[in-house]
This record gives sequence, C-alpha cells and structure tokens, in this order.
Amino acid sequence: MSRADAPAVHAPTAPSAAPAVELSVVVPAYNEERRLGPTLDAVSRHLDAPGSHRGSWEIVVADDGSTDATRELVTVRRDPRVRLVTGSGTGRRGKGHALRLGVAASRGRRVLVTDADLATPVEELARLERALADGHAAAIGSRAVPGATLGSRQHRLRELLGAAGNLLIRRTTLPGTHDTQCGFKLFDGDKARTAFAASRLDGWAIDVEVLRHFRQAHWPVAEVPVHWSHQPGSKVRPADYLRFLRDLVRLRLPVPRPADVLAAVLFLALSVTLFSGRFLDPAQRYLTDSLQDQNQWEWFFAVTADNVAHLRNPLFTDLQGFPGGVNLMANTAMPGLSVPLTPVTLLFGPAVALSLVMTLGLAATAVAWYRLIVRRLVTQRAAAFTGAALAAFAPPMVGHANAHPNFVVLFMIPPIIERALRLTTGQRTTRDAVVLGLMAAYQFFLGQESLLLAALGMLLFAVAYGAARPGVARAAARPLLNGLAIAAAVCLPLVLYPLAWQFSGPQSYTSIDHGSAPGVANSLRALVSFAGRSLIAGDTARAGALSLNPTEQNAFYGWPLVLLAFAITALLWRRPAVKALAGTALAAAVLSLGPHVAVPLTGVTVPGPWALLSGLPLFESVIESRVALVCAPPLGMLLALAVDRLAHARRLGTQYAGLLAVCVALLPLVPAPLRSEPRAETPVFFADGAWKAYVRPGETLVPVPLAEPEDAEALHWQTASGLGFRMPGGYFNGPYGDGDRTGVYGVPLRFTASLLRDVRQTGVIPVIDARARAEAREDFAYWRTGALVLVPRRHADRLRETVDELVGRPGRRVAGVWVWDLHEGS
Repeated sequence: MSRADAPAVHAPTAPSAAPAVELSVVVPAYNEERRLGPTLDAVSRHLDAPGSHRGSWEIVVADDGSTDATRELVTVRRDPRVRLVTGSGTGRRGKGHALRLGVAASRGRRVLVTDADLATPVEELARLERALADGHAAAIGSRAVPGATLGSRQHRLRELLGAAGNLLIRRTTLPGTHDTQCGFKLFDGDKARTAFAASRLDGWAIDVEVLRHFRQAHWPVAEVPVHWSHQPGSKVRPADYLRFLRDLVRLRLPVPRPADVLAAVLFLALSVTLFSGRFLDPAQRYLTDSLQDQNQWEWFFAVTADNVAHLRNPLFTDLQGFPGGVNLMANTAMPGLSVPLTPVTLLFGPAVALSLVMTLGLAATAVAWYRLIVRRLVTQRAAAFTGAALAAFAPPMVGHANAHPNFVVLFMIPPIIERALRLTTGQRTTRDAVVLGLMAAYQFFLGQESLLLAALGMLLFAVAYGAARPGVARAAARPLLNGLAIAAAVCLPLVLYPLAWQFSGPQSYTSIDHGSAPGVANSLRALVSFAGRSLIAGDTARAGALSLNPTEQNAFYGWPLVLLAFAITALLWRRPAVKALAGTALAAAVLSLGPHVAVPLTGVTVPGPWALLSGLPLFESVIESRVALVCAPPLGMLLALAVDRLAHARRLGTQYAGLLAVCVALLPLVPAPLRSEPRAETPVFFADGAWKAYVRPGETLVPVPLAEPEDAEALHWQTASGLGFRMPGGYFNGPYGDGDRTGVYGVPLRFTASLLRDVRQTGVIPVIDARARAEAREDFAYWRTGALVLVPRRHADRLRETVDELVGRPGRRVAGVWVWDLHEGS
C-alpha cells in the first residue's frame, strides 16, 4: 500500500493507540445510505447479544468515495467501536480498494468481511467460526456447497453470469473452490492483513486474489454452507463483469511489484558488471581465467547452430576429433539454449550468443531464486534480494562464470524445487507432477550435472526436514513419491533417446576419472578462504593453490559467512526450515571434501562420506569439489531469513548489529569483474578463406600442434572460418579408445600429435628418422589430412623445422601462416 492509499480513520480513538480486539467486521461501502444503517444495527445487536462469547469487537466501514450520506451514517454514531476509514483520494476506486483499506485498519484477532446489504445474515458467523476453530485460516460463506440455502433469488441473467464466473475461476485460478464471490468471509486477522496488503486489484476480483494468496501460502481455507438472499440495490453493473474478467486475466499474468522489478534490474546490473570486460565487445574479448573453455563453449554454440541450420543430427559432429567425432550429448553443449538461439548464433556469431546466455542467464537465475524465496520463506523483498544475490553470485558461481554456463545458468532449478514442494501438499498432484517432469526434461538439456547436484541438494533437504518434523514428512511422503513417479513417467520418454545416444552412441564413454589432484576435492581451508576474484579480500595465489583452476573455485565462502551461518542457525534453531537449510549446507560441504578427508593440523586422513557415492553411476564422473555449489542456495536462504527477522526486530540496536554482521560476511565475497583481455586476431589464412585451396571434400586441416584441452585456439579459427573444415584432435570429452570407454578430455594422442605437443611445450626438436616419418604418414592418412598449418606462436621455428622433417619438404608461407600441402607430389 502506498502512502497515498493510507486510510483516513474517523473514530474517537486513533487505532494505533487502541488495543487489539477479538473480532473486526469490515464492511466496504459505496453510496449505501439506504442499506448501511440497518446492517450496522443488525451486526451490533448480534455481537452484543446476551450470551455472546466473542468478547471485544469493532466494525470498520471502508468508504469507497460515496457521494451520499454513507459517511455521516457512521460518523454520527456514538459507539466508538464503529469506525469509518476512507482513502486519501477522491472518487470511487472499487470494492477491492475499499476492502484493502478496511482490513489494513482492522485490529481483530479475526476479521469478518461482509457486504453492506447483509445478504448473508450475521447469524451465519457461528458456522464460519467453527471452521476456524478446526484449524482453518479462513472460511468462505458459500452458496454453492451442500447445505447452503437460498432465499429470494436474483435475476436469471445475473445468476448465469455468476455461475459462468465461478466456473471460470475454478478452471483457471482456484480449482476446487465453488463460490469465491459470496461477500461473507471470516479470516485469521494477521493472515488477512498480510493477504490484503499483498493484493493489487481494486475491483470485485480481489476475493479471488486474496484466496489465491492463502492457497499459495498453504493456509487452509474452508468453504462453509450459509443462507443467502438477494437484496435489492446491487451496485454490480454489466460493465463490472468485463472488468472482473480483465482482473482474472491480470491474476493469471500478474503485474510485478515495483520492488520485484527493481530486484530484477539490479540482478541484471550485477551480471552485466561481472561480465563488463567483454559484454560490449564479446567477439574481440576473451575471459582470461576461462583457460580454453570460452573457445570450447563458443564452438559448441557454433556447431549446434550449424547442425540445426543444415538439418543434421544436433547430437553429433565430426568437425573436431576426426575421424571419431564428438558425441555432443555426452558433452555440455547445452542444447536447451544453443538450439533455440540458433538464429542469434548465425546472425551475430557464437561469441555474442554465449555472452547473452551467460549474462542474461545469470540474472534470470538470481530472479528465479528471488521468486522462490519470496514465495516460500520471507515477504521482505530486501531480505529475498540479499538471499538470492548470494545464491546466484556466490564465489563458486563467479568462478564458473568464466565460460561454464551449465553451472551458472540455473534459472530452471528454483521452479523445479517449487514444483516439488507443491507435490508434498497432495493437491493437484497430477498437474504439478506433469509440469515438474517437463521442467526436469528441459533442465536435462541445459545441464545434467547441475540437475544431479540439485537433486542431491533436494534429497539432503528432505532428509534434514524429515528429521526436524517427522510427522509432516510422513504425511508429505506419499503424495511426493506419487508425484515424482508421474514426473518421471513424463520426463523419461523425452530424454530416453538422448540418454541412449549419450551412453551408447558414437564416441560415448562410461565415466571420467578426475584423479586426486589438489582441488578435485575441497579442503576445509578452501571452504573458509576467499576466492581469487573477491573485490576486497581476494587472494589469487592461495585460491589457486586450493583449487584445480580459476573456473573450479567451488568453495571459498569465507570464514565470516560460515560463522554467520552458524550464528543464524543457532538463533533461529526452532524453525524447521532453518534446521533443514543448515543441514543441507553442512552435508553438502562435508561431501565436497571427497572420499578422504584430511584432518587439519594433524596429518591424519579419515574416510569421507563421498566414498559412499563416488562409485555410483553418474556420481563417479562428478568433480567432488563441485558439490559445494549446493551450499550457495541454502546459505542464501538462511541469510534471507535472518534479514527478514532483523526487519521485524523491535530494537534499533539489534537491527544495526545484525546488519553489520551481514555486511561483514558479504562484503569480502563481492566479486570483481571477471578478467578479460583482447583476443588474438584470427589468422588471415582462416578469416579470408585461403584454407579452401588446401582441403578437398572428406579431408581435414591439421593445426600444428593439434588442438587439445591446454591449447584449443584452433577451435576459434574453425568457427571463424564458418566451420568449413574438419580437424583431428580438439577439446571435448570422449572415450580413451575403441576398447576402453573411460572418458578423457580430448583424444588419445597418436605419435605425431604427441611429438608436436612436446615440441610446443619444450622447444626441443626430437630426432626425426625414417620410422618417425612412417608413423607421421600413417597418422596423416588416418586423419585424411589435406594440409598442415602452423600459425605464429611460441617455438614456431622449432615446430616448423619438425614438420619439415616429418613431411620431407619445407612448408610455404601463405596469408601469414606456414602451410604444408600434402597433395603436392601425390
């Protein structure tokens, strides 16, 4: 509610100074001078009747800009329990606006909303009170459930329009609710004030909006049969039905709050700032810390677009790794975005497509976490923003922002969590399960490892929440499992063929062994240290020593945040959600330590719980330090709960101390913009198409040395040439060999590839004898080589001399590169 909408209260005692009451009766009114007086008398007599056990009460008349004597009917009464509230503006705004004013001004433990015509007698209140006594948060007086009775009826056309409206509401907004528009409803007072304050509609559809808020908040609502009689003098006009229909459409496509729009804009600004080094010129800038991953991902987008444009199989290509090719489904080609973005890639290039995916995807992920936190945890938008910012921009996410979109573009994960939580209620199980299955299938095409980690995180949360509230968990288990079974039945047919191709198709592999190098598993120091790209506390050398590389800094939450998380858990321990979130973060952190955990300062190593998972299918290919990515959303949600609690703290000192602790924990985690540098120019030989004279159909162009994970610039040359030639080697995941389907990065090095790599690394020319030349000829034939190409680079002279010896003749200088045409003399 804006300041302009703040109600003006006309009563002997200001409501802020008055004590709370047991019951508030809110009556919206517009030009009700004929009907309001008898209604106020009837309600007052009933509430004051001998034997009434309701205690203190009040009647709040919310005037909607009446032009008759409606206001005077209230203000002349001598009963201080009857009050008038009006908006600060003039003119009629609608029943919804009046109700919002009246409920906001109410002070009752329970709030009864009734129309001024009292079409439902106030004596029916007792039925609604019994429903609230049974544990419901609201009770609707209904004309459409068994037991309801009707007195005088309204015009037949109005009845038909009302029935059509109720049917439309049941089909689109509130399935299972028979009568939302009967103007006689009893609410829990605090929940009513929350729901009406969150409403935005000014018309008659506010009843639907408020009841939908109750349903989304999982506050139970009872529909109670009442007696109802039509009263003459209705204010509903034919045009109001059209406005009602318009408002229902707005409910289905709600207009976001300004605070929500601001949050989205800020998230986008954060993302743009993070990628500012290459955002404005993505084709000419390279993310320094991405190593060769930017080249690889741009190639994935380019080859996917090329396959789609030429109606080829989008799951396979032989453009690199020739002749075996690349199983794109067994790699992180992200077809869920690379396929629909084909027009962008073809028109503007893969660098622009990747930049858009990273920038917009990261911002969309933050918005998705924000929506989940608002819907499930807190109502304070600032608290939700803080938590979502940590969930999306935590140090591990920033590390993967160096061209690992499959780990930062996670906008589907929060909706998947939300839909899974809906299944626990047992309502609309089939519908929610079908949607969950479709969401999971789409996430499968965005990133399988992130989906696996999200599933692991949800499982950890379920176990922790079940331990905190076993009764609730037992009640939720059956509908959840039924829903998951339906979701699996929907998802599996959509992913079955891609899965079969991934694990049984050409160039498929079983698992990847990442070894035991430092950083494969986290250490306790990594969890409490600061990331290299931290703006304030970054320590590049220390972070590098504790991780595989800059893109795999999968922990680095910092000791202040870790201490704050423990403090929040201790202070809010009574809340089951806090126990579950803290348990999830702690369990994920422990799992990320790997199968063998070094006890600090002792030199002792003990078995870690990851040992139980490391040998399982799928998990055997996961870099265990990545499990710490699961910690970011629970930590963000704990932070949101804490900030929300601080916002409601009574003492300013408590608020200041708490916010100071939050700032101390978060400021060291604020990332600096990702490092970027000018991209090396593509050699003219590739950019201008000179290569075409040396590659015949079915042949390859072999870069010297071959592309590999440590040096994949040749992938960029290939995309710059329009993917016009094939090449051996490359940077992708594939099998070690025909007989060994263990996954490796790149391809097993043949004799010539290994020899050229050694020269590139050492600058030492090996002895080239007849046997070496024979091995090279065999490799050239295996690769179907049309020509070899050497671009200017470190040790280029040594590499040129080596190839001269292998080929048996010197290369030619063509368009700035050295070329050995293997067709010469053939």
